[in-house]
Amino acid sequence: MIVDMPDTTTSDVAKELVKLREEGGVVTLGRVLTLVISTHIGNEEEAIEAANDASREHPMRIIVVSKPRPGDPSAKKHLGKVDGQIRVGGDAGASEVVVLRAFGHAALDEESLVTGLLLPDAPVVAWWPGLAPEVPSKSPLGRIATRRITDAATQADPLEALKHAATAYRPGDTDFAWTRVTLWRTQLAAILDQPPFEPVAAIEVSGSSDSPSTLLLAAWLGLKLQVPASHHSSTEVTGIHGVTMSRPSGDISLRRDARDVATLEQPSQPTHTLALPRRSLRDCLAEELRRLDPDEIYGEVITAGLRLLEG
Repeated sequence: MIVDMPDTTTSDVAKELVKLREEGGVVTLGRVLTLVISTHIGNEEEAIEAANDASREHPMRIIVVSKPRPGDPSAKKHLGKVDGQIRVGGDAGASEVVVLRAFGHAALDEESLVTGLLLPDAPVVAWWPGLAPEVPSKSPLGRIATRRITDAATQADPLEALKHAATAYRPGDTDFAWTRVTLWRTQLAAILDQPPFEPVAAIEVSGSSDSPSTLLLAAWLGLKLQVPASHHSSTEVTGIHGVTMSRPSGDISLRRDARDVATLEQPSQPTHTLALPRRSLRDCLAEELRRLDPDEIYGEVITAGLRLLEG
């Protein structure tokens, strides 16, 4: 069910939520968190779809705050206005979805817009699917959030965005560029847990020239193995392409030449084919919602690992 509330207030939206629960049996019991999504008008649906899918694993209230893009002529038509929409039942997965489209001065204070709609005594996660604030932890939504999720890959210059994230990092920050590395980290850790237990002498990570995940994977390997890690980019591939780790007995090579399949080559062993799919927006969001405490490993990689890589 979808309820449209043009030219409304946060207070009226909150009252309508209570009314829907009382009349239709829609309840918030079992909701474990509030997810606040900050985006631009017209870009809400992809993020809502991913959040609805993730809500089947993490029941939550989803609040979407969308504003006109900078320079959008529609932004000048309203000195201050909020159009609301509530989605429940089949239109909201296992969640309640509140969409607030804010114009004019009403869009300037996102914290005030959402405060009256947050679930009581529940963690708040803020997610910017597109343009991220300069310092997420100091932004209006970041100040009230336990976790703050950005995506360097959606920025105008993904690699520069990642380097900026390193200077702006505060515990609780994370980025989908890091989440996309999880399956690679799992496979590489499993490989190194097998004999022969030789030290790695050098690491080479390759990927597309605009892939922040490739940079983070190289930074993680160099930091954890304490060996030189090089990062090679190409315009002929997308995302992470491969990792080569050099040991005395020979090189270990894990390459993803096909979309969801990787090839593993090791000295004195047959070539193996491994499932290594590219992660969807839903997969990344669901993983990040599994933990509401700071990701300390990401913090080490983004602040220390990148410096070692650049050095």
